[in-house]
Amino acid sequence: MARIRALHIAALAAPLAALAAPALAQASLAMLDSLDRGGWEVRYRDGSSAQKVCVRTGRELIQLRHKDSGCNRFVVEDEARDVTVQYTCRGNGYGRTHIRKESSGLVQIDSQGIAGGKPFQFTAEARQTGSCG
Repeated sequence: MARIRALHIAALAAPLAALAAPALAQASLAMLDSLDRGGWEVRYRDGSSAQKVCVRTGRELIQLRHKDSGCNRFVVEDEARDVTVQYTCRGNGYGRTHIRKESSGLVQIDSQGIAGGKPFQFTAEARQTGSCG
């Protein structure tokens, strides 16, 4: 009798789990959507040259060392002021980036991974500086 009851519970829970899985897999990264659009400057803490980035969605800040858009992403953390994304770029390495929002025009970035067969790790501050171009 207990076995039959367990099967009934499992049968009822399976459709609910199937509905929940896509919601978990499709994290919105709303914090990145809330960033100011336009030209941003990324200043690396190690003193290397600043980088200009045109931000349209905020997601441009995730893969600063992997420019190609063919990377697969997995959202690890999706909070109001923090996002962490792990990504894999087939044949070109992988990375994990954490972005903390201080304001809509200022974020802190920590990223590490492998690009071009070599490891990378950096911390940076990115600021909105005006329009793209």
